[in-house]
Amino acid sequence: MRLTRFTDNSLRTLIYLALNNNNGVTISEVSKNCAIPRNHLVKIVHALSKKKFIITTRGRGGGLKLIKPANELSVGNIVRAMEGQLEVIKCFTPLCPIAPTCKLRNVLSEAMEAFLLVLDKYTIADLIIDETPLRKLLGIA
Repeated sequence: MRLTRFTDNSLRTLIYLALNNNNGVTISEVSKNCAIPRNHLVKIVHALSKKKFIITTRGRGGGLKLIKPANELSVGNIVRAMEGQLEVIKCFTPLCPIAPTCKLRNVLSEAMEAFLLVLDKYTIADLIIDETPLRKLLGIA
């Protein structure tokens, strides 16, 4: 399974917000410290907000914040939400001569489900257990 850069950057953004103790941070701050291009991050923030992982507030005292505590944000749910359709393989029935009897699709679907079940065991809080080195790497006081 290969996750998109969009999902990877979404997870890094959520980690960054959690490390900031949910104090409002700006898109520019996340972009700089997480090495995510600002234009890409704007799209990520919009999607995270729309999918109810973060809240965005304009103005003084505003910024980006987690909508729930980090220990309630399942990595599996985030991946599902940000990736959309998680099909490992698309079977094109008219092009594939074995499609009507092929078992590969079922095996790959089972593998995908196992992958997601492992991700479901973890939350954003689990990803920041050892905060000190993460804070240092991301320039967070």
